[in-house]
Amino acid sequence: MSNLNEILTFNYESAYDCAYDLSMKKNYSPPKLYTAKGDLKKRWYVYFSFKDPKTGKLKRVTPFYGEAHKYKTKEDRLYVLSAYRKKILELLKQGYNPFEDNTELQTKQKEIESTRKATTVKPELATIIQPSVAIEVQPVAIEVQPVATNEKTIKEAIEFALLLKKNIVAASTYNAYKGKANALQEFISKNYSGITHIHLLTKNIMVQFLNDVLQRTSPRNRNNYRLELSSLFQTLEDNEIIVSNFLKKIPTLKAIPERNKTYTKETQEAIFEFLETKDPILLLYIKFISYNFLRPIEVNRLMVGNINLKDKTVAFKAKNSPLKTKIIPDILIDDLPDLSNLDKNNPLFTIHGLGNPWNATPQNRRDHFSKRFKKVVKEHFNLGADYTLYSFRHTYITKLYRELVKNYSPFEAKSRLMFITGHSSMVALEKYLRDIDAALPDDYSEFLRVQ
Repeated sequence: MSNLNEILTFNYESAYDCAYDLSMKKNYSPPKLYTAKGDLKKRWYVYFSFKDPKTGKLKRVTPFYGEAHKYKTKEDRLYVLSAYRKKILELLKQGYNPFEDNTELQTKQKEIESTRKATTVKPELATIIQPSVAIEVQPVAIEVQPVATNEKTIKEAIEFALLLKKNIVAASTYNAYKGKANALQEFISKNYSGITHIHLLTKNIMVQFLNDVLQRTSPRNRNNYRLELSSLFQTLEDNEIIVSNFLKKIPTLKAIPERNKTYTKETQEAIFEFLETKDPILLLYIKFISYNFLRPIEVNRLMVGNINLKDKTVAFKAKNSPLKTKIIPDILIDDLPDLSNLDKNNPLFTIHGLGNPWNATPQNRRDHFSKRFKKVVKEHFNLGADYTLYSFRHTYITKLYRELVKNYSPFEAKSRLMFITGHSSMVALEKYLRDIDAALPDDYSEFLRVQ
């Protein structure tokens, strides 16, 4: 019986992919990796089963260890073992049988090699398989069934993680996961076509993908990709689909936060006057942001039935609450039309006006109004990228706070403001006010004039 290490060592550089013979597949189970659940103190190896000619059933053969134990990181050890697994599988496809004399196969491989031009062996490959490692494949005495494995293709693994996430995260979050996972798969398919299974992914490949995102977009978007993909990969680690979530080891980048500038009094008034005739629906949409301090996505979640004109209240799904109720101030009530004849189950703001049927997600509705604002308002007034729909919320919170501090202490003004805006804590509100430069000091010139 020929030594597997001997054949494998000789065959490593000369092996080529051959067609998968279905009849041969029945004779063995595909080689798998044993990773001891990521424990580097234990030995990792490649194992497979082969049909015993005496019983006709699969039997586990002696595991192949190679030089894997010399590598001290999970990523390196996985890389080496994956190389072993691939080449063992190629040998099995070419007819290797641990229960027979494989001299003919070995001779055939040598003949193939002799016809090829001499090539320099890659140093990294030379260290993977050493001829001095003699591991002879022998059938073990104990009969076992084919071993279950968590080895999945990248597509299968991602679909598995998404399935588990679907029922525990919001639809928008799930769609974000799915979109970024699809982008990852496209990147791998284009740049690493040979990487088909999830266990073959490495930290380096993920770094290259994130670098690609960074070059095409921004540090913030790159960090979002890292965060959301890490959440999926953590699910895979928790379910023992992968050994470790190496995305956690990839650092986040420092990114300058995006700023939504507040409008000047003159610009805000000009926009409102312009929209009164140009797009009254868009104006009312903006007034819910301005007067009720709702976020754009919260406005897009509003259904007709969420508006109670009798009690002057609006119920909505807030950032940190499944359902929140706010008063509708009279300044906004005065602008609302009669909603009694509209279907309560329709969105309040739609592409065709108020309360019409519109089969679109809140996120898609938000995208529509963002594009509509850009085309109708931003292009007309030549506004920069940092002037957004969200800017109206900043503008009116700033305006309200500065009016409150005229009559109340800063603490009392913030307390009243927090009750109106819906911030969860004073700390959160204070940070928000600092970020939008709402809280400015009084003139301090007199202190500078002191001799």
